[in-house]
Amino acid sequence: MHLLAKILAPKKTISAHCDLPCGVYDPAQAKIEALSIKAVCEKYAANDNPEFRSRAIAIKEERSELVKHHLWVLWTDYFKPNHFESYPNLHQLFNEATKLAGAGGTKGSMDVAVAEKLLTKIDEIAEIFWATKK
Repeated sequence: MHLLAKILAPKKTISAHCDLPCGVYDPAQAKIEALSIKAVCEKYAANDNPEFRSRAIAIKEERSELVKHHLWVLWTDYFKPNHFESYPNLHQLFNEATKLAGAGGTKGSMDVAVAEKLLTKIDEIAEIFWATKK
């Protein structure tokens, strides 16, 4: 059994900054969904057809969940303790952004201004993200 364990043991130990090579993380995914939310809110406001509005709400809520998902992946998988030390407001930015995508934000509102606030927070996170990639 000892011989089998020795044969199957890794030959080389490696470490990575994140779960996969870093090219898989990008705040653009959250921004694309947030831009969709803003567009849906604008179309909703310009259309009084009840069926259209109902579908718009469903799409906006789906996109809000996707924004939260993409932000959580960045928050929990990409950013590491040294980033939070270098950018002490980063936790607060993520908290505010995910809340803006939640029930108290775009998920629960058709207000274009709320969608714009979400986009602003995502841009702030993206700025920090790209600074950490240098």
